[in-house]
Amino acid sequence: MARRYKGNMNGERYLGNKNKMEVHDLDNEKTNCQIDEIIKAGHDRPYTSLSSAHSDGYDNCAYCLGGSTR
Repeated sequence: MARRYKGNMNGERYLGNKNKMEVHDLDNEKTNCQIDEIIKAGHDRPYTSLSSAHSDGYDNCAYCLGGSTR
């Protein structure tokens, strides 16, 4: 898909879903990620690095990143 410039996103590669505490890679987005729905609900948190999202307690999305620890 594509990077987003709406909601809290400003073209960042990673989107944290504050509702589920999952981080998504918008450069490898899958349909199951439901990124637009996350943004519409206001649960989006932008990240420029995956390590920053991990340090804030976010787990990998099973679809676009894999390696979920849940």
